[in-house]
Amino acid sequence: MPRSILGQRHTRQRDAILEILQAAAGPLTVPELHARAQEVVAGLGIATVYRTLKLLQEAKLIQTVVLPSGETRYEPTTRGHHHHFHCRACGSVYDLEGCPIQIPRDRPYADGFYVDDHEVTLYGTCPSCQV
Repeated sequence: MPRSILGQRHTRQRDAILEILQAAAGPLTVPELHARAQEVVAGLGIATVYRTLKLLQEAKLIQTVVLPSGETRYEPTTRGHHHHFHCRACGSVYDLEGCPIQIPRDRPYADGFYVDDHEVTLYGTCPSCQV
């Protein structure tokens, strides 16, 4: 992590939150992130998590992922274009590599619409919940 983020001082809490997001298999909710970060930094408050997420977003180190249900999650911006899998059994969300959708970007897709981005969330059961 850089020595400072947007002129803010470097802290253990910020390091822990960013490292947890970078190591996660998919985007995390605030409660998931808070629980994992408390294992690294005992006594970490939820307000610190929210402040750090805002700071990391402003620095463009993380981005939000809003699922079709409206649930907001966070992930690093370094992952590039990808989609997500949401397990209906345990509620976990995982990153999926690659993109199954090929949409032309230099000509109309359909009926004159030009597409500049898309998001796909697949639903089902993760390997852990299938046993």
